Amino acid sequence: MLNYVYMTAVAKVLSIAPIGFDGHIIDVESDATRGLPSLQIVGLGNKAIDEAKERVKSAITNSLLEYPVKRLTINLAPAELPKDGTHYDLPIALAILTSSGQLRPEEVTDAAFAGELALDGKLRAIRGAITMAEAAKKAGLARIYLPAANATQASLVEGIEVISTPSLRDLFLHLKQELKLSTASPLPTISQHIPASPILDDIHGQEQAKRALVIAAAGHHNLLLTGPPGAGKTMLAKSLPSLLPALTPEEQIATTKLHSLAGEAIDSIVTKRPFRTPHHTASRVALIGGGSRPKPGEISLAHLGVLFLDEIPEYPRATLEALRQPLEDKQITVSRIDGHASYPADFMLIATMNPCPCGFYGDQTRECTCTSTQLLNYQKRLSGPLLDRIDMVVTVSRVPNSTHLEHRTMNKKQQ
Repeated sequence: MLNYVYMTAVAKVLSIAPIGFDGHIIDVESDATRGLPSLQIVGLGNKAIDEAKERVKSAITNSLLEYPVKRLTINLAPAELPKDGTHYDLPIALAILTSSGQLRPEEVTDAAFAGELALDGKLRAIRGAITMAEAAKKAGLARIYLPAANATQASLVEGIEVISTPSLRDLFLHLKQELKLSTASPLPTISQHIPASPILDDIHGQEQAKRALVIAAAGHHNLLLTGPPGAGKTMLAKSLPSLLPALTPEEQIATTKLHSLAGEAIDSIVTKRPFRTPHHTASRVALIGGGSRPKPGEISLAHLGVLFLDEIPEYPRATLEALRQPLEDKQITVSRIDGHASYPADFMLIATMNPCPCGFYGDQTRECTCTSTQLLNYQKRLSGPLLDRIDMVVTVSRVPNSTHLEHRTMNKKQQ
């Protein structure tokens, strides 16, 4: 048992609440009074925060620290902001240790803390580490303590010291200056750009479509490829990322931040431009973002990259119409009863479609079996305002098999 006793009044530890694309400073206040032993958490917290009571108690005890036998009250201020996530475990534990006199108030000042506690006191990875580091920097704090799994990712943010924290006990000893925790080192600012597969040079024929892809990549234009099945529309679309430049350091932070908030890149760094391919059965919330706990949707996860909608007429009409405003404003604001959240959505849209339901309207090898009514209804699935936001529409014809054979024979002779 480590015996450090410094009696104090209400203790305060700083943490971060990621709300939308930004973070807000949260004061985690703790007050220990006489009464029946209990722990009450107030301040508009969700179920995960309410369950922190048992995690914090076990983590403090198993870290060979003293859990106070008092009536503890934890307040997350400001109370009107919604609190979501398990990253409040660490600041709650530190606030309890401070109010019980085991830590001095000056030992937890000028720093923010975030991390999920395991029952043995170790720290698990959390979402939104970059958002928290940016918010702490804007608030003028000198350092932020994060789980070791998140420290490298958060170190992309310059101007703030990111301390890699493996466990509650190690952090306690560090604050007591009996142990030195390491500062996370940032990775190289510019990553090596790895082209997607296939690349444009792998595609034979389709010179007009390839020229359109080059123009779209150069001018950040939206593109619609239309043609019969087997013409290579999907392969052409998948080659687009190979034409885009590598992410800059600032763009790496923005893309990693979004993927971390969505839970897809909790302990890693996004170094390639996103290429998102949601299925046509994806809901509008999945595509746009939102939910009871607002998260970025596919259009935000494609920020600074490509959003690929294969067979775009198969997507629900309401889902496609929801793309009109993000394509114009390059961001999306999700408004709900509990508040609203804004996320960037500066993506390139590339879509494919068949000319008709059967796919062979205008094809020279097979006859179209669709009626004029079916053809008209199929084309009406894309509204005029949505088509106005697509800069180029390119017809992709089928490449004859004889051309493929000639190209393959030529390659063999060259080898």
